[in-house]
Amino acid sequence: MPADDVISSAPTRRGRPWRRRRAGAVPVALLLPAVVGLAFLVLPLVGLLVRAPWSGMGSVLGDGTVWPALRLSLITATAATAVSLVLGVPMAWLLARTEFPGRSLLRTLVTVPLVMPPVVGGVALLLVFGRNGLVGRWLDSAFGITLPFTTAGVVVAEAFVAMPFLVLSVEGALRGADSRYEEAAATLGASRFTAFRRVTLPLVAPGIAAGSVLAWARALGEFGATITFAGNFPGTTQTMPLAVYLALQDDPATAIALSLVLLVVSVLVLVGLRGRWTGGPA
Repeated sequence: MPADDVISSAPTRRGRPWRRRRAGAVPVALLLPAVVGLAFLVLPLVGLLVRAPWSGMGSVLGDGTVWPALRLSLITATAATAVSLVLGVPMAWLLARTEFPGRSLLRTLVTVPLVMPPVVGGVALLLVFGRNGLVGRWLDSAFGITLPFTTAGVVVAEAFVAMPFLVLSVEGALRGADSRYEEAAATLGASRFTAFRRVTLPLVAPGIAAGSVLAWARALGEFGATITFAGNFPGTTQTMPLAVYLALQDDPATAIALSLVLLVVSVLVLVGLRGRWTGGPA
């Protein structure tokens, strides 16, 4: 008799033998919502592929506005990720390795851009870095630097919304790393910064890589803060999401083609994570 059909004599439930359920069985009450949720997530992607203008894809992608927007998106997303690395890794170390008053508040503030509507983030950036903003006024008068409606403004907007992804990923990696290696380096005479550079960074390198990819992908898809703080000027601030939005109003076929390009980039990002989120081999 198969093992799955064996009736166990103990334990019993209300005097009746308890039949062992097959391990792989899925309750219908869980299966149906799971299938509906899967369809909800996958069908829009299928619709994008079905309605794509495959026959005219070459002419659409050959348009003079597509590649400048894609090139600008790649450049600004990479620059925003670099800014996030320079500022975010030390911030993650501060949150994970030090004790100080207000650390919980600081972690909350770091998380706020994740839940804040991007348009609100763009308005907040204008109030700080705008020509009459808290910091922007000083930048303009002292150095002649104006960030809004410039390519640098795109980088600032993207870094604002993308950096929390990197900080939280690296902080989680730091909390999971064994701090005894750093303590051993300190007992051997290494300074705290040397221990961080020679010991800690190699330990959390996979977490930094994963956080960087997530931050880069978030920066690449940023729309609300970018259009509010940097505007939508072709060749200067018009990134791919902004180009999709503009094309959707006049030429849906072009908008679908541009969306496909971003979809391909997103898939490549998942491949770059090497199964970290997809369950494949690491």
